Amino acid sequence: MHASPSIFKAYDIRGVVPSTLTDDVAEALGRAFGTTALQQGEQVVAVGRDGRLSGPQLSAALIRGLRSTGVDVIDIGAVTTPMLYFAASTLCRSGIQVTGSHNPKDYNGFKMVLAGKAIHGEEIQALRRLMQEEAWTVAAQAGSLRHADVLADYRARITGDVKLARPMKIVVDSGNGIAGASAPAIFRALGCEVTELFSQVDGEFPNHHPDPSKPENLRDVIEALRTTDAELGLAFDGDGDRLGIVTKDGQNIFPDRQMMLFAQDVLSRVPGAPILFDVKCSQRLGPAIEAAGGQAVMYKTGHSLIKARMRELDSPLGGEMSGHIFFKERWYGFDDGTYAGARLLEILSKSADASAVLNALPSSFSTPELNVACAEGEPQQLVAQLVAQGSARFAAPARVNTIDGVRVDWPDGFGLVRASNTTPVLVLRFEGHTPEALQRIESEMLALLRSVKPDAQLQGAAH
Repeated sequence: MHASPSIFKAYDIRGVVPSTLTDDVAEALGRAFGTTALQQGEQVVAVGRDGRLSGPQLSAALIRGLRSTGVDVIDIGAVTTPMLYFAASTLCRSGIQVTGSHNPKDYNGFKMVLAGKAIHGEEIQALRRLMQEEAWTVAAQAGSLRHADVLADYRARITGDVKLARPMKIVVDSGNGIAGASAPAIFRALGCEVTELFSQVDGEFPNHHPDPSKPENLRDVIEALRTTDAELGLAFDGDGDRLGIVTKDGQNIFPDRQMMLFAQDVLSRVPGAPILFDVKCSQRLGPAIEAAGGQAVMYKTGHSLIKARMRELDSPLGGEMSGHIFFKERWYGFDDGTYAGARLLEILSKSADASAVLNALPSSFSTPELNVACAEGEPQQLVAQLVAQGSARFAAPARVNTIDGVRVDWPDGFGLVRASNTTPVLVLRFEGHTPEALQRIESEMLALLRSVKPDAQLQGAAH
């Protein structure tokens, strides 16, 4: 079975339907994953799908492939990615979500959990080789198929855990993604009055794209907060594993600032614990974690990588600038936009003015994520050159971190250049405590970049 190598990404499989992603690819993946699962002693695999139009057919093909190896399948239907993770934490230990995440509507893909771990990197390449060689198990008797609805258990698990100190009025924008089918009702069950925007699941995404990390996708939430008495806005991405937060006055509270609040809360019950965050996060986050009595641990970007590192360090909380927040304390350690929203409301419900609490979190002046387009394979080579140069180029008080690209921290801000794990681009981010610091740091980092790539063109990030 030949599948385009381009669809095998660092943390998942993703492509355009039907040019690079077909029913045949889905079925072959099922056979390869089923074979690998059985080798690891896993007999049961849960399968879910988001609201994309190609979901039902790809999911059916995937299930056919899985069952052909003798694996038993639990089909949990149309659910958020976190609900599939929930199934793979409660009903069984392995699962596949058919999702295109926040990609354009003609994309789809697969996020995979095997024996309790999000698979990534080399494990995904191993599946690719199995598919290519067709070296899969064919069982004499197909595995069984049963259907399960996890929503009631999932909702009960959240409402049993999270308690609001007072009722809150919120706006929830699901962007016609799959979170619309579950999140608004869960927030009502927690005691919120909910104004819903675009809860109807529609794979055409007729209103705006479900990606809350892009400011243009938050316009409707901001308008609803302006014209109603709601005090806070929540916005979900297409598959529900990331959350955007907007204050009453229309400020976007980025995930690295959300993490300051979450860390203070978690550390009040787990003092001294390591709290993880990725290299894209604000320089203000580490000191906020330390001030709350925790250990600040900066790590590589990538939800599978952060999850794995959290397990190694037994960390109760991790987060990424992209919006993936991982609660291990009181939860399962996977990223979940609905659960993160619930935990946020629990904290904010203790104050009379939720937006004031959020707006008071330390902030800086920063660029959005910037990209430099490169040839395939070029970003990794450039970063290797930058790493070699970086340590020599910057003297104290600058500190150079090369865990994922080159991040240089000065007393008044930081600059980052790293290779994207998903597309052939360099990812850049700059932050300064003052506009002047931001400008200085940006020009120093761009000078470093142009020393290895003179023709570098900066673009605002496009996912």
